Amino acid sequence: MRVSVIGGGTITDEQAARAERVGRELAARGHTVVCGGRGGTMAAVCRGAKAEGGTTIGILPGERRDAANDDVDLPIATGLGHARNALVPLNGDAVIALAGGVGTLSEFGFAGIYDRPVVGLETHDVDAAGLDLETVDTPAAAVDAVEAALESC
Repeated sequence: MRVSVIGGGTITDEQAARAERVGRELAARGHTVVCGGRGGTMAAVCRGAKAEGGTTIGILPGERRDAANDDVDLPIATGLGHARNALVPLNGDAVIALAGGVGTLSEFGFAGIYDRPVVGLETHDVDAAGLDLETVDTPAAAVDAVEAALESC
């Protein structure tokens, strides 16, 4: 399956290590990573996926495919700026949400609109927004949860 991974463009070393582990776990299980294609969480999750021989898709805000991080296999230039945030969860079968800012929150919202299962790992508390968010403690548990959510659909 394709799993969209959302999170901040500027992150700590600890958050980068967590995102990289998520990418490794997804690729090890044969899943394709979809992300925003740039830096921070996006670069880390792609780096992890590529380390395990996985495939990565980057939905880019600008018009240049070469703006993608080095570990994106399939860069998709949109020219939409932040509006591209609607396309990241749309192109995944499920979403894993990591720590991020308001851009990540917009992707949360679109995941809800598109009825994508969302699993949170060290991310925002969005209960008040009415999004059905399962929270977990490890990258492996995040991938377990998105797999289980899709099996029950």
